[in-house]
Amino acid sequence: MNGKLKKKIALAAAGVMAAVQCGSTGLFTSVAAGEDTAATKFPYVIEGESMEGADLWTSIYQTEIPGFSGEGFFYLTAKPASFEVTVPEDGMYSITVRGAQIINEGGRQQAVKINGVKYTTQAAYSDKWIDYDFGMVRMNKGVNTIEFISEYGYMAIDTVTVSKAVFPDLSKASGTTVDKDATPETKALMSYLKSVYGKNILSGQQEIYGGGHAVETTIRYDANANKCVDQNGNEYVIDEESWDKTEQGEKFPWHCTGPDGQVYTYSTQNRNYTYNDYNYEVRYLKELTGEEPAIRGFDFGSYCPCYAWDDGVAQRMIDWAKNKNGICTASWHVNVPTTKASYTLGEPLDFGLTTYTERTDFVTANCMVKGTMEYDYFQLCMKNLAAELKKLQDAGVPVIFRPFHEAEGNPSRTDDPIDGSGAWFWWSKEGAVVYNKLWAFLQDTLTNEYGLHNLIWEQNLYAWSDNSAKWYSGDDRVDIVGFDKYNCQYNRHDGKQQGVPNEDAEAGIFYTLNKFVKGNKMVSMPENDSIPGLRNMQIEHAYWLYFCPWYDSEQAHFLCGKEYQDPDALKALYNSDFCITLSELPKDLYKGSSEPSSSLKVTKYGDANCDNGVDMSDVVLIMQSLANPNKYGISGTEDTHITEQGQLNADVDVSIKGVTSGDALRIQEFLLGKIKTLDPSSK
Repeated sequence: MNGKLKKKIALAAAGVMAAVQCGSTGLFTSVAAGEDTAATKFPYVIEGESMEGADLWTSIYQTEIPGFSGEGFFYLTAKPASFEVTVPEDGMYSITVRGAQIINEGGRQQAVKINGVKYTTQAAYSDKWIDYDFGMVRMNKGVNTIEFISEYGYMAIDTVTVSKAVFPDLSKASGTTVDKDATPETKALMSYLKSVYGKNILSGQQEIYGGGHAVETTIRYDANANKCVDQNGNEYVIDEESWDKTEQGEKFPWHCTGPDGQVYTYSTQNRNYTYNDYNYEVRYLKELTGEEPAIRGFDFGSYCPCYAWDDGVAQRMIDWAKNKNGICTASWHVNVPTTKASYTLGEPLDFGLTTYTERTDFVTANCMVKGTMEYDYFQLCMKNLAAELKKLQDAGVPVIFRPFHEAEGNPSRTDDPIDGSGAWFWWSKEGAVVYNKLWAFLQDTLTNEYGLHNLIWEQNLYAWSDNSAKWYSGDDRVDIVGFDKYNCQYNRHDGKQQGVPNEDAEAGIFYTLNKFVKGNKMVSMPENDSIPGLRNMQIEHAYWLYFCPWYDSEQAHFLCGKEYQDPDALKALYNSDFCITLSELPKDLYKGSSEPSSSLKVTKYGDANCDNGVDMSDVVLIMQSLANPNKYGISGTEDTHITEQGQLNADVDVSIKGVTSGDALRIQEFLLGKIKTLDPSSK
């Protein structure tokens, strides 16, 4: 068989293989001519009374609502109503109801199911026809069922409009810190975050804080020799500032340090020294994916005045930023006394008598009132916090700082939508007004009194209703807004059973938070259980700035537990071009450099298999790497798996960074002569 014939057969086989593998993605839909997709024409409008299962109403009992279209409307009461639309490919669509809700003046929750997956919105009171936005929803290629269910109900539906989604312009988000005097390193980090927002997602991981992942040792304090030694006779350096006495009056140091810099803490139970394995999660990720997260999460909770102790977090943050070239984010689980009467200012208090929950008689508003116990206590909280932040500033380390997180908690349980009755923490239990004042008070004190300018201020918001936006402290007070995703066990949108990872992209919440801040701020996911799925985020355009799973504990294994993370999906995400890992951060991140750590350059656009040519075999490899990353991904087991160089060459679709089916489509268009070049910079 001659070479030309061999090549023709090989190309034909590759084309068939690609068709089989890519058919479910709709890859060929826009290339093949004359294909009838039988798609619904959008925007699509249906009369409420025309939906399947709908009854015709012309009034709500004795209440007339004039101005309806068609013959009347559908009143959602005891039974649902539905209709179908057909879409050409997986994507996002917007649903708007022209309706009225006259039952609850404080608003009433309403629900719609898309192919069985529930979405909710808060419908405001209205005795006139108005538009209710049910947000953007995911629809799949083919026929989709849209069903308004009677879970909450009592809503009049005149018409329903389904439109193709219009995605927000993420480039509007600010890359400038609200602190005009921010340090050069902080400004450089903020600028870098802005440069990746809307194009990629930064990987993150929270480390355990305070105590946890404890490791026992044989180190003990020898009072006779005045030394800390282990069973092998190795000596450890005593922290001279940590001396204390047991209840029996025996002297001992709380901390000692090994030759490798590891700090050990005295255990009163076993009278030996232990340490907390703060690298547990990051080490797991490195072993699983071959990569480490770009962002590492920390917490300043151990510096609470009730029981302040140094867990070494500042030094770990300095090491992460200076020695590993990583990005630091930090929360602040600061406790208060459960009852004020149990606490004397400046004196230690048993941990069990403290809390960061709302279950305390500590008056949040008094934190800003001189002469109160709360004011004096909170001043100590800020003093302890500022001392650690100052260490970081002196070392040139900026921090994405996330105090007073998860502000709103659950929705209000009263008629006042922002009274804090659904709050989980003491800082928000008295409502949004007090919360926002406390945010400003902390920010002004740290910035003006303590001279701290190494902070990028990140505020946690929820999106239960439009009232959730009232917890936002404003564009002049916040750099980034974030949402904490915990929905594996409840509030699921993926339609899957409990006990498996929920890889929902939470696109609706992403767009809602973007709307709350009018697109002026970047939107992140600073805590999560399951990481959103790679394909889900890309299809739904849910371009979170970063994700950051919470640490593993005895109660929940958010990173290592298979009920929360699919190891294969996690590996695929970390090894995708869409996800930025530690090794891919700029070499001089804190000097404003945009040059990535990788020195690879494109050798030939479209050449995914690096054979110095472009043909259908490159399309096949791209789709194989997406469909089966374990075999054909960047760390796949097959000899023919895509390489880092191949991914770089294959990224020819300028609409999204990273290798997707869009790149395969563009290569096909090139091979068919529909486009003349694959160079993304070409006009």
